[in-house]
Amino acid sequence: MIFTSFLLQQDTAQAVDTLSKAADPKWKALSQMSQSTTIIQDMASHDLIFIVLGVTLIIWLILLFFIIRVDRKVTQLEKEQKKTELYNQESL
Repeated sequence: MIFTSFLLQQDTAQAVDTLSKAADPKWKALSQMSQSTTIIQDMASHDLIFIVLGVTLIIWLILLFFIIRVDRKVTQLEKEQKKTELYNQESL
């Protein structure tokens, strides 16, 4: 009984080794990152958080512009609808 539990432990250790061998090429790619282009190296040397914040700010500004634009169009359509309703009521 003790021997079988020892075998089960060895089997799980072999499963872990199999997974690490399967992911080995991905880790090798990370080691080659030092040979990447100068732009990536420059970005990596500075804080990337500012790049992420800049992109996020641009996205928020675009969304804000879109919402304001849609709001103006909806307001204009509401005014036109009120005008047509008033015209229809006056004609009756």
